[in-house]
Amino acid sequence: MPIPSFQFRPKYVSFDCYGTLIEWPMTPITRELVGDQIPAEQWDQFVKEFRGYRYDQVRGEYYPYEQTLQDAFERVCRKWGVKAAPDAGKRFADGVRSWGPHADIPEPLEKMGEHYKLVILSNADDSFLAESVPRLGADFHAVYTAEQAGYYKPRYAAFEYMLDQLDASPEDFVHVSSHTRYDLMPMHDMGFRNLVLLDRGCDPVTHGYDYVTVKSLDELNQMLGI
Repeated sequence: MPIPSFQFRPKYVSFDCYGTLIEWPMTPITRELVGDQIPAEQWDQFVKEFRGYRYDQVRGEYYPYEQTLQDAFERVCRKWGVKAAPDAGKRFADGVRSWGPHADIPEPLEKMGEHYKLVILSNADDSFLAESVPRLGADFHAVYTAEQAGYYKPRYAAFEYMLDQLDASPEDFVHVSSHTRYDLMPMHDMGFRNLVLLDRGCDPVTHGYDYVTVKSLDELNQMLGI
């Protein structure tokens, strides 16, 4: 089956960062922190619920990302009746800062950057992106964070911040994310229509949100005519 193509040239190709471009091995650190407090047969459910608490934790007012990770971890541990390490947030944050790009990202991303203005809108703080973005090896037109916006995704204000900073409208973008709930679903509701799920199994594929699903940036480059 031929790969579909976008029928316009966007002003910007925007990205989520962590999980989409940068690896996101949150689960190994979670396992180190929890140890044997969770029975093996219940581990997948615990991980799923921790993911849900992280999502819930960023739906309010902005505060530093390391503390949101600590608070989400404490909430899920409280529910499960297990002890939460007091330094969990720092250990998660140190992990995020240390991770590099997915192996399939640098080459096609650099190629994309030769033809399009690349933008990142991330849910982490400035200090995280300062370490992670240089590892991607591409030239970014702009990098925006929740710290700058004062809001986390999926809050509409996070996306509005990006639009305001670029003096742009939803029609100017192709947006790429591996997260449906944080990015693609709220963006669709805001009028973004050129949405791409880079499917890494982070979120279930949902219907009714008009995004295109790809398995690689090479595939997206073909869609963009590169």
